[in-house]
Amino acid sequence: MSKYWKVILSYGHVGKRNEVSVSRYLATPNKLKLLDVYDLASSMPGVKKSRGGISAIRNLKQISYEDYLLGKEEENEDPYLKQLMSFSPDREKNIA
Repeated sequence: MSKYWKVILSYGHVGKRNEVSVSRYLATPNKLKLLDVYDLASSMPGVKKSRGGISAIRNLKQISYEDYLLGKEEENEDPYLKQLMSFSPDREKNIA
């Protein structure tokens, strides 16, 4: 059995002191609690790191399986996530 979550995260690397908020949809083992998911989401690639105690997590809530499936479809169409997932540091080194 799984739990499903909607997490709104602030992502960086969009210019100095700029960010973009993106909804992510997570499936976790049933035993994970809200704070466990918070820690998991905070460590995802591209998520802004905490400064002065301000979190990069804007919202976190448990959702239904149906909402999770719809959210995953939205995630697959998000232009920022598409670019983030296709980023390759090795390729960037070869271009420079």
